[in-house]
This record gives sequence, C-alpha cells and structure tokens, in this order.
Amino acid sequence: MREFPVVVDLSALSGPFAQALAGSDAAGRVGAPTSLADAGLAADPGAVPLPVTEGSADLIVSLMTLHWANDLPGALTQIRRALKPDGLFLGTLLGAGTLKELRAVLTDAELELREGASARVSPFADGFDGAGLLQRAGFALPVADVDRLTVRYSGLPALVRDLRAMGETNALAGPIQPLSRAILARAAHLYAERFAEADGRIPATFEIVNLAGWAPHESQPKPLKRGSAKVRLADALGVVEHGKGV
Repeated sequence: MREFPVVVDLSALSGPFAQALAGSDAAGRVGAPTSLADAGLAADPGAVPLPVTEGSADLIVSLMTLHWANDLPGALTQIRRALKPDGLFLGTLLGAGTLKELRAVLTDAELELREGASARVSPFADGFDGAGLLQRAGFALPVADVDRLTVRYSGLPALVRDLRAMGETNALAGPIQPLSRAILARAAHLYAERFAEADGRIPATFEIVNLAGWAPHESQPKPLKRGSAKVRLADALGVVEHGKGV
C-alpha cells in the first residue's frame, strides 16, 4: 500500500489532522506531519512563495484554511509544486453556501436602515468548482465533494460569538462602516422571522468543500482516447438506445 513519509500540514491549527491521523488505519503509512503553525511559520494560504521546498512532500494537508486565500488557484498551484510526483493533496475549505442566512439578513437590515450595504460575510468558492480549480492548478485525478452542516443557535448573538471563537469573522480589506446596534437588532429580528424553527432556535448553514488531487506522474491512470471505446454506453447501462428525434 502507498506510504507518505514526508507530510506537511498547512492548516492554521495543527491539532485536528494529527489527532485524526493517530486514530486511523493509515497511521502506520503516514509520517509525522510537519506543521507550519507549530514551526512558527504563519500557515498563510496566500503566502508567496509557499514556505515548502518544491517537490519535497509526499502529502500536503490544508484543513479549513484555504478559504482565506486571496488567490485560491495560485495557492493550489504552489501546493502542487511542493509535492513530489504522485504526491497527494487533501484539503477542506468553506464553500459558497456558508452562512447564507446571515449574509441575507445583514444585507437587508443595512439596506433598510442605511440605504447601502457593505460585504459582511467573506466570499467563498463554489463547491461545484472544486475539481475545476484543482485541474487549473495542474493536479491529476481531481476529486471534490461538498458536505452541508446546519448548526442551531439560540439567536444571532450566539452565532456571532461562535464565529469569533472560531476565528472566522470577516477579514475583508478596505474601509467598512461598523454595524450599529439598530442594524444588528434589525438583522436579529429578520433572522428569527425568516429562519427560526419551532423551538425558536435559528439555523446557520456551513458548507464544507473537500478536495483531493495528485501531482502528475506517468504511472497514474490516463483517460482513453476519444472514440476508442469497445463497449457501447447503452449496452453498459442496459438500456435501449433510440434514434435521434424519437
């Protein structure tokens, strides 16, 4: 089975991956991860150049960090270059559906009371673009899927406290006018009015995009040339093929 002796963890927090690895069947095949955070280097997904020697790693992991990158395709390209041929990248990041409820009520409350709105929730990549982003960065055999989680809170203040504790508050550059108490109160009212469940708690959506891709290598499977198939698709699916227009 494949082994990954040189492992780099680009996550902002080093603990989660090391803990998950220790409790998995793959622990014996994966080397101890080198964490940039533990090494005193900022695990900045947009750092140029990435503080990892080109072609040095068998496995690179980035958990819940890449959504902070200003240039996501560029960050993925740097990660691919840091991998050895046939090296593996595994990553997770927040996707476009994250905090969609909060985004909507803050925008509407600010438009209503201030007649103008600023971006209050960071933009996120669309999960359906994940495989395309990996291909653009030069990865082979790209895979992307999306998990959607709903977390319930007693109200908007509890949600904001949780986001602050996670370090996931808005970090958009540029001058942003602070939210007033009136706008926050109106947003809380709109949140409860539109989304509150039967028990009065409000839901918050978190969309997690999971990415996997390999640095290219000649040993990897290659797609067959167009027109070289030896079995008709209709036969493989066990369906009857109808003529055009039927």
